[in-house]
Amino acid sequence: MASLELIIGNKNYSSWSMRPWIAMKMLDVPFAETMARLDFENHNQHLRDYSPSAKVPVLKNGDEVIWDSLAILEYVAELFPQKRFWPNDQAKRARARSISSQMHSGFADLRNECPMNMRRAPRAIEISKGVKRDVAQIEGLWRAALEQSRGPFLFGDFTIADAMFAPVVNRFLTYELSSDPLARTYSDAITALPAWQEWATAAREEKWTIDYAEV
Repeated sequence: MASLELIIGNKNYSSWSMRPWIAMKMLDVPFAETMARLDFENHNQHLRDYSPSAKVPVLKNGDEVIWDSLAILEYVAELFPQKRFWPNDQAKRARARSISSQMHSGFADLRNECPMNMRRAPRAIEISKGVKRDVAQIEGLWRAALEQSRGPFLFGDFTIADAMFAPVVNRFLTYELSSDPLARTYSDAITALPAWQEWATAAREEKWTIDYAEV
């Protein structure tokens, strides 16, 4: 197997990049990291040098190129089955895949109105009914998983499901979106991860800004 290279965007803003990065760090998968700075003013055309989608993240493994966060996570899970990116139990694995896919394709109001911003000081903003619905649904997903697994992560041990929701934890904290005690306990478990702390430190050290994400 060739060396893995993960191309990511700005750590302060790139929620999709964070997902495979934090999972690979947490589950001790070696990879080289390359940052491709986001440039929305020019439609990120420079990212086509890495991916046909002109988006990050992108994973390279020799001549193989895999883009899209969830596709990357599935690919790495197959490369390293011993790392247990998904729960061992089939039923739990199916539920973990279901909520991961739901995060991947859903909650558009939350993503649009509350962009990830690791540097932003926590402060509530006025949110739409759509965001409130998204928050309530996510709280419900977390509660159902955590009450069954008893934590600290959604399915007991850290899995892809936690990686998919890690940027949501940032949004919940940054925009003070939830007062649910269980959501806060779960958020505390995620933010205490060494991988989270490493990402957050690097994000705070970035000098550039993206105006639309400075809500």
